[in-house]
Amino acid sequence: MPGLERRGWVGPIIFAGVMMIVLGAFHVFQGFVALVNDDFYVQNDRLAIHLDYTAWGWGHLLVGTVVFVAGFCVLLGQVWARIVGVILAVVSILVNIAFLAAYPGWTTIMVAVDVLVIWALTFHGREVRPPGTGGSPYRGD
Repeated sequence: MPGLERRGWVGPIIFAGVMMIVLGAFHVFQGFVALVNDDFYVQNDRLAIHLDYTAWGWGHLLVGTVVFVAGFCVLLGQVWARIVGVILAVVSILVNIAFLAAYPGWTTIMVAVDVLVIWALTFHGREVRPPGTGGSPYRGD
């Protein structure tokens, strides 16, 4: 990719960036569905946090947009985007767990992908850097 210094484990970082873009799009899609059709998701009192589905929709839109943008920045090798990516993946897990009773299958998929993103961003985070930053992927510099 242009603007990236490739290292041995760059694949998981590219995976994380692409999956963050996909997760962001999924969250935005979930948000639009919740805003447009409140009856799409199962209406019950078993939700961990009781909010109106319109509020859930806006929450998903907000989180999704930030995850989407951060995913592109991870692909550009931005360190801050990796940090934001991990934080937002944790927030995404928490939001989805609270949403579990409304749509369990989808929630399980979203949480699993969030866990993979966290793994890739934390384990292989130094493998993608902007050009000219130097350092070795094998030392802590």
